[in-house]
This record gives sequence, C-alpha cells and structure tokens, in this order.
Amino acid sequence: MTAKGKVYLVGAGPGDPELITLKALRLIQTADVIVYDRLVSDDILDLIPESAAKINVGKRPHDHPVPQPDINLLLARLADSGNMVVRLKGGDPFMFGRGGEELTELSAKGLVVEVVPGVTSAQGCCAVAGVPLTHRGYASGVRYITGHCRANLDLDFDWQGLADPDTTLVIYMGLANIGEIAGRLIAHGMPRDTPVMAINNGTRLSERRMVSRLDTVAAAVRRALFDGPVLFIVGDVVRLAQQAEIAETGVLDARLASHA
Repeated sequence: MTAKGKVYLVGAGPGDPELITLKALRLIQTADVIVYDRLVSDDILDLIPESAAKINVGKRPHDHPVPQPDINLLLARLADSGNMVVRLKGGDPFMFGRGGEELTELSAKGLVVEVVPGVTSAQGCCAVAGVPLTHRGYASGVRYITGHCRANLDLDFDWQGLADPDTTLVIYMGLANIGEIAGRLIAHGMPRDTPVMAINNGTRLSERRMVSRLDTVAAAVRRALFDGPVLFIVGDVVRLAQQAEIAETGVLDARLASHA
C-alpha cells in the first residue's frame, strides 16, 4: 500500500518572487505536484522545476472551472497517492484564500497538512506603494474585507464600523463592487473626499496605481481599465504616499494625479 503524502498550504505572496519565504521556495522546488491559483504570478510559477506536475485550479469572478469541493477532493486524491503536494496560493493561505476550508477538509480525511504563511497582498502592496497601514495621527487600526461575497450574497458588513475615520480599510477583490462599497461607506459617515488608492498587480513589474476619492473612485477605476487583481486602500494614510511622492520628485506621479 502506498504511504500517504502530505499537503502544504503555501502562501506565494503578492507577486514579486523575491517576497516569497525561503520555506515556500524550498517546497516549490521539491514538490511532486503544485496545485496553484490564478493570483500566483508567472514569475513565481517559473520557479517550479520541470519535474513537478502543475495543475491550475484558478478562479475568476463568476467563473469557477474547478469548484472548491473539487479542489478539496483533488488535493486529497493526490496526497492519498503518496505525493508531496504544494497548494500554492497568492498572498497568504488564510487571508481570503480559503485555506481554512482546505485545512479542515483534508484534516478530516486523516491527511497531514502544514500551512506555510505568505506576505499578504495588503502588506506587500501597501509597503511598495509607501502607504503605512497604521500611522500615528492618521490611523490607529486596520480592517481587511472582501468586496466579493460567497455565492454573490449581499455585502453584509458592519458599515458603521468600517466608516471609522481612524481606521485604514483594505478591500480585496472589490473591483466589481467598489461603487456600492464607496456609497455605503459615505452613507454611514465616511467623508466623501477620503482618499482611496487602487493598486493593480501589486509588487509586480506590471504594477499600476491610482489615487482617487471615495466619491469618484468607481468612475476612476473604470477609466483605468485595470487588468488583473486590484487592491483598494481607503483612508487618510493614502495621503502619506502622496506627500512622499511630492517630496521626492516635486510633483505627484501623473499616473496618480490623472485619476484624482
């Protein structure tokens, strides 16, 4: 009987291959099979040796060619066959990556699972953009939300709490619903001129950024025609990135100013 293998739930970070951990790199380069998501960058996929099988189970909004239950079964079947399996996810497996669901399902089947954390998209993108998630006098806390709920359910959040001016709000997967999100935040007291930064393909060579206001961000991102993952940072900390840009160059980057 073939000995059972092991599944590693590995965070690939936000995209820059130099931001993955040493442990993640070692596992990627020694795995029998890599099961990866859409948000894993091509630069990181290039680190996978030819000896490893690669299986793409990536999802897009309203397009899930491999549903999550099927992914769970695939991982279990691969491990049952004795493989060392890396389940490679963008960012961190436990930050809107459904890693908790996979851990629960695989553990219930008696399989050995290990979680390898990754740099979250929020941490990586904000650091590269020069936006501190917290900063004295600007934000004393930070909250992460997803802009796309399961089965297209209503965005049922604590809008009053999210509208707190002392909190930085980071929105994952919010491109389709940013207009609704902005409207609800304004309706619950967040100032209309609160700055918003949108980061497309953060930390990658193809990264694009845009700064707007809460009341105009939906129209601005439509004009920007972003292609790929977009992260939104909402709050006064965005002003710090703009100040740093002006201090360094004397002007605000035209890519930012054009959509303000």
